[in-house]
Amino acid sequence: MIKFRNIKLYAILLVTAASCTKLDESLNSSLSNSQTATALGSSGVGLLLQAAYSDIGGPFNAQDLLFSLEENAADESLVPTRGGDWDDNGVWRVVHAHTWTADHSQVLNVFNSLNKINFDATNVLAFGPSKQQAAEARFIRALSLYYLLDLYGQYPVRNAGDNLLNAPTVKSGAAAAQFIIDELTAIMNDLPATVTSAGQASQAAGKMLLMKCYLNRGAWVNRASPTFADADMQQVITLGNSIINSGKYSLSSEYFKNFDANNSTGSTENVFTYVNNEGVAANNSGIHSRWEMTLHYNSYKPAAPNAGWNGFSTISDFYNSFSSPTQATTGVTQFPNVDATTNADTLIDSRIGGRYYPGVTDISGIRPGFLIGQQFDADGTPQKDRKGAPLSFNPTIAANMQETGANLEVTGIRVIKYPPDFNNNGAYFTNNPGNDIVILRYSDVLLMVAEAYLRQATPNATSALALVNTLRTARKALPLTTIKLVGSGSVTGTLYDPSALLTERGREFFWETQRRTDLIRFGVFGQLWQYKPSDNPKYLVFPIPNQALAANPNLTQNPGY
Repeated sequence: MIKFRNIKLYAILLVTAASCTKLDESLNSSLSNSQTATALGSSGVGLLLQAAYSDIGGPFNAQDLLFSLEENAADESLVPTRGGDWDDNGVWRVVHAHTWTADHSQVLNVFNSLNKINFDATNVLAFGPSKQQAAEARFIRALSLYYLLDLYGQYPVRNAGDNLLNAPTVKSGAAAAQFIIDELTAIMNDLPATVTSAGQASQAAGKMLLMKCYLNRGAWVNRASPTFADADMQQVITLGNSIINSGKYSLSSEYFKNFDANNSTGSTENVFTYVNNEGVAANNSGIHSRWEMTLHYNSYKPAAPNAGWNGFSTISDFYNSFSSPTQATTGVTQFPNVDATTNADTLIDSRIGGRYYPGVTDISGIRPGFLIGQQFDADGTPQKDRKGAPLSFNPTIAANMQETGANLEVTGIRVIKYPPDFNNNGAYFTNNPGNDIVILRYSDVLLMVAEAYLRQATPNATSALALVNTLRTARKALPLTTIKLVGSGSVTGTLYDPSALLTERGREFFWETQRRTDLIRFGVFGQLWQYKPSDNPKYLVFPIPNQALAANPNLTQNPGY
């Protein structure tokens, strides 16, 4: 029996029941699941399912949720304090430096937002969904559980219809991994084989998430020394090849089309996304944060001033992991802007950016990718910072990530993964952009299969190299002659060996909330990198927030916290 304590659900029930069924129940009485399912009807269950889909927008978009724990905790992103800007009591710096605690606000908010997805998806299952509705809800739940297990090493889970007054059970380690794998395996045939939008769970999305579980299972069981069962690697290869051979997906001819305002229809790679309808406020995640958080206050001309937040940057060592046609005197690779007419240069990996992008460069001067050096308006006028000095992004950031000098506004290489939506009702950057959030992408299928080939009992480097070079060719990068999992020798070589699969994954998936997971699986998360002077093995997993421990006695604090 369920007492109605969820206002959103109760409102849905009132509206649906009024049009479908007379309920002879008094206020605060109890309804059985079957009575509630009858009241909801198929359309009502669809609303509950849509609520679960809508939950995804927050944690996968906001700069202080999944993005921060996956990217700021890794080598791809950091947020320097700039005078008084971006201090926030040091919450950003401690994530990059690996000194967070169980009271960190982002650790708590990510845990809560993922568990909201977990709860709302489970809630669908209690009210008589169709097989496909149930499969989609279980996929959404599996997605949240994947990230909870990866980040926290454990997760709470309920059965549909459980008494909400009782604390949910908790799964961890091998049992937690197996539960997600069993869930995805069970629902695979009930997920739609073909969908009209990447915003809907499909069989391909289910297979991709299952591949990720098989790849990371050994890391979840032992993060300090991950293992890779041959049977798991064979599953990755089989599942991946079924997606490749389906012919439903292909590599996009333009890398940034996967992320621009038209990526709902313009991308041939996106397998699962969170849909943001351009100009529509309902359920829009606010994807503009992905470019606002990194661009300077004056980067938006002809937009309103101070629209940029001027914070998020990347480190020069990561930036240098791309191919390097020339070397600048600053000690970082300076990739030249590509001619606006031909827009082609086979020596430059297209993922580094610097290319003229219609609808963005001609309006703002912004060239998607990595922004370094002098920035220009659309007409070629050099931009300036708020003090009138040249707006020239400098790769050198203060060692303690606290900027106090005259150049504090321009330190750090900036990153534009999502080309800004300038056609959104004429309102620049703030009025519900149309870029969908990319969660699962076809290129990851190729690189996961390549990784499994290298990790299987008898490695198949030939097949792995062929897949990697297929991707590099599409990205206008020169093919590799050899491939290995990770580099050796110095720390920098370990993280950024140009012939290593880990390096290729960084080049392909930068700022897509994957890097921390990859570094742990490849065994290098504990290595030192720029602006992370020390580390401790306890940081291989985040702590369970203290508030969560107080609310659920079945949760256990992770060692070291």
